[in-house]
Amino acid sequence: MDFPSALRERRTRGHLSQLDLALRAGTTQRHLSFIESGRSAPGRDMVVRLAEALELPLRERNELLLAAGYAPAYPESSLDDPVLAPARAAIDHILRGHLPYPALVVDRCGDLIAANAAFDLITEGAAAELVGPGTNVYRLALHPDGLASRIRNLAEWARHILVRLGPLEELRAELTGYVPELEPTAGLLGFAVPLRLSSSFGELCLMTTVTTFATAVDVTLAELKLEAFLPADPATAEALSAAAGTVARPQECGQS
Repeated sequence: MDFPSALRERRTRGHLSQLDLALRAGTTQRHLSFIESGRSAPGRDMVVRLAEALELPLRERNELLLAAGYAPAYPESSLDDPVLAPARAAIDHILRGHLPYPALVVDRCGDLIAANAAFDLITEGAAAELVGPGTNVYRLALHPDGLASRIRNLAEWARHILVRLGPLEELRAELTGYVPELEPTAGLLGFAVPLRLSSSFGELCLMTTVTTFATAVDVTLAELKLEAFLPADPATAEALSAAAGTVARPQECGQS
């Protein structure tokens, strides 16, 4: 996509007028109009300012720079790169610190990077090919050979998963075929959609939080998401504590 089209598409997607974006980026609507029409070529600094004003993910900021003919501004390191060693250590620390509750880290596609030992209680009984580093946790959640048969509120949880897929259209099409028709939920859901999951320690009722590296300037690091499961009732807290004595130590980031 050429730069004017790429910029216009992202501005429209963000529901911003030319005036709104111009004010955010510290320029004029006239100048922005010239950029979007191709009558004016923006400098590298202007492209960066526009990308920041649009609050684009780092990967898309690099794409916008490339469309304008400039080199990417943000590195994309391998997770094994020594430069990310402090981040890997932080991830391992958080995973361990969350025990006895399950926690995992995924990349932008939902592929598993690391998990703590308590996550084994979530995945018990799932097919081996759906579990472990590099496998997709969204597929694990909804595949018939994954967690689907154990999820007691599958329609509600599936809706939650599918909404999170964003631009992963191919994966969305696959997963949609695994789940029942998503009828509107009748009645009150409560303050959050729980995961109600059968396990060898009884039925678990879990809610989740998602954490990101808010100040990351590396594409790989910025796209990591740490999802932590928390008990939504006392019985689940007791079950997770009881299970903690039967599992191994947390798997370190990058281990297979």
